[in-house]
Amino acid sequence: MRTVAVVLAGGTGSRFGGDVPKQMRVLAGRTIIAHCVEAFSLAAGIDSVLVVTASDVADQVRQQVSGFRKVADVITGGVTRTDSARCAISWLNAQSADGGDCKVLFHDAARPLVDQQTIAECVTALDEWQAVGTVVASADTIVEVGHGTIRRTLPRESLARCQTPQGFLLSVISRAYELAAADPEFASFPATDDCGVVLRYLPQVPIRTVAGSERNLKITYSADIAVAQALLDAR
Repeated sequence: MRTVAVVLAGGTGSRFGGDVPKQMRVLAGRTIIAHCVEAFSLAAGIDSVLVVTASDVADQVRQQVSGFRKVADVITGGVTRTDSARCAISWLNAQSADGGDCKVLFHDAARPLVDQQTIAECVTALDEWQAVGTVVASADTIVEVGHGTIRRTLPRESLARCQTPQGFLLSVISRAYELAAADPEFASFPATDDCGVVLRYLPQVPIRTVAGSERNLKITYSADIAVAQALLDAR
């Protein structure tokens, strides 16, 4: 079964600041989006890469990823992350007009340091499971807060932080998003990632966990660029 990596780069990076979208920021001499696409292009288990980006930077993104042979297309996404995921799913289903299934890995372009082991383990896990999530165990005590006070301490041993890639069979993630689209409440309370959509609308589908890495940093604020550069230098 073929595997497609979807790099979601449609965000504006409002928390990052500045006039340039964060996926176009330079890290170690290359744009963040180029780092992401290169990682999946080099992965032996990935057959093709689909990039979803904002319309106003689509031409720039195409230029940045044109040298990676596994890039199948660069398409424009929607206003939200889930809108962009829907655009990717529509593209994938159009490419699979014969009804054939495939593996799909969704990855945030804001995580340029994803490693080959994590990608490989996600691809392999989809041989046995219909959905896969990359997680990192929490080293911190997690508490529930409200109105500026701590309400309760949550059991750390059962908690983890989600990363990407998140992987699914195309048939499964397509069905989850179909159900989300039919739910009038979804727009008011959207999921923050694709595993969240599956959990909400296909609770009968177990999501296998794959161990992530602290190096798989999500670049959210401008200071994160320096952290990512330090991780690259250490490597």
